[in-house]
Amino acid sequence: MLSRDEQTTPTPVVLGGQVESSIDSPDWPIWDQPERDALARVLESGWWAFEGPAEAEFEQRFAELQTARHGLCVANGTVALQLALEALDIGVGDEVIVPGFTWQATAATVVDVNAMPVLVDADPETYCPDPGGIEGAITPRTKAIIVVHLYDSLSDMDRILEIAARHHLHVVEDCAHSHGSQWNGRGVGSVGDIGTFSFQSSKTLTAGEGGFVTTNDEVLFDRLYSLRNCGRRRKGAITPATHDVQSGNYRMTEWQSAILLAQLERFEEQMKTKEQNAAVLDSTLGRIPGIKPMRRDRQVTRRNLYGYVFRYVEEEWQGLSCRAFRKAMSDEMGFEFGAPYRPLNMSSLYRPQTKKRHHLSEQYWDALDPGNYALPVAEHAYRHEAVRVLHQNLLTNPREISQIPKAVQRLRGFLPELLDWERSLPEGEWGAPPE
Repeated sequence: MLSRDEQTTPTPVVLGGQVESSIDSPDWPIWDQPERDALARVLESGWWAFEGPAEAEFEQRFAELQTARHGLCVANGTVALQLALEALDIGVGDEVIVPGFTWQATAATVVDVNAMPVLVDADPETYCPDPGGIEGAITPRTKAIIVVHLYDSLSDMDRILEIAARHHLHVVEDCAHSHGSQWNGRGVGSVGDIGTFSFQSSKTLTAGEGGFVTTNDEVLFDRLYSLRNCGRRRKGAITPATHDVQSGNYRMTEWQSAILLAQLERFEEQMKTKEQNAAVLDSTLGRIPGIKPMRRDRQVTRRNLYGYVFRYVEEEWQGLSCRAFRKAMSDEMGFEFGAPYRPLNMSSLYRPQTKKRHHLSEQYWDALDPGNYALPVAEHAYRHEAVRVLHQNLLTNPREISQIPKAVQRLRGFLPELLDWERSLPEGEWGAPPE
């Protein structure tokens, strides 16, 4: 190993050095003339609401992308989850197993249908829900499992479907992070009973807001359609008229469908670029002591990424905290190396006991407290281990993406100085990691 005098490594930015790395990441969302033209067509058509030609085309194309028989546009990803639960007739007295390491909507929608979310911990190598934890949480009241394909990993659908079949449970896939990804050649969202997607502004396919549900079951599709559309029956529905339902308006507009069609034209190329760059990072970061890419299961046959995540081992960096490492890498590269979601048992946004309408009984109210759950893997990842890069920062070329492992190596060469730098910072210098 070279001595410090022999090193030519530039000084890290947080120690007073100059920016040595730069990735030309695009602003997100990406848009151009196709989006302008699509919006003009909707404007001039006078068909601004729902079930227009753009929506019909997008529903067909996106369902095909996910290898699902049926697809339906809805108002947003949260609504998609709620409608999935209602279509499966889940409500009062039922339990739904939910990952504790996810965005708050995954659990909040269970509460919104008056069922009980039961939080389970994450697999330490993927941060998706641990199948062993899922099976251990099943009770006679359990009716469904919601799995989340998180950031750049997919849940172990083989094991989860086997558990669900053995216990006669429904499986809902929350695919908000995984548009286009495949498990054993099947699009996510078509593997379980119902899949849900979000088109919110940060997502890899976006219209600012919007959502989608997929299913291979025509009866479920009929129910989802009615639930989305004020209880109205779908034309050609196979479900008897006696099965009409009470519901509200959870539709998406023709404007959003038009934007999504334009975005879809770039999607395959963007996905391919991110998958290639993620493979570069997997192979190069994995050679650096104290850096561990997430496990890539062989069943993942195509991988889109909402964010690239790797694991940082503080003990192998002489105790330099993960928060300090995230800050140093962010300054080094000029974009955020951030924290993952807060686990739901410590999230400031998952607080079901703040709404009176959820006070169905004292027993239910007390059981809703997310503080009842211990999620050690998720808590450790959030506080000490997980490092996240946003998906748009991977829309570059392999030469530029290779600057990330070089920056990590650069920091590693200055560990004593970085430890002194961290000790010199005021308490709470960076604030809490964001949600």
